[in-house]
Amino acid sequence: MDIFTVSLWGITGAAFIASLVKDKQKTFNSMKMAKGMMKNMVGQIIGILLLIGLILTFIPPEVIKSTLGESNTFISTIVSALAGSITLIPAFVAFPLVGSLVDAGASIIPAVAFLTTLTMVGLVTFPLEKREFGLKFATIRNIFSFVFAIMIALAMGVIM
Repeated sequence: MDIFTVSLWGITGAAFIASLVKDKQKTFNSMKMAKGMMKNMVGQIIGILLLIGLILTFIPPEVIKSTLGESNTFISTIVSALAGSITLIPAFVAFPLVGSLVDAGASIIPAVAFLTTLTMVGLVTFPLEKREFGLKFATIRNIFSFVFAIMIALAMGVIM
């Protein structure tokens, strides 16, 4: 484990102990609520694992590497960003999927472009956003989000 993971575990443990000291009953009630939420998510998590396995079974790593690899980074980044913009899946599904794609040979830039547009751009939810906030706001927000998602992906490519 890296230092960030160990630090986060340490902070979480310290916060949990502090919560127990402050109010034991509230802490246990919160743990019961979290347990219930986890029970509701277990089916989805198993489905995610099966979906990732299925995708990686039918799409060989060579295809992933040639399509999303280093050879055509610009095109694969734009295609990934567009796919992320029109996809409506929970982020906790996307993270393991993208991790598996990167492990299979996808470049980090298209992977980050997919993830950031998935969470920042909402073409599927655009009609609702337009109704609630207005056409001008929804359009400008989605355009800026798309541009910034590409910039984040490029920055991650430079850093990584």
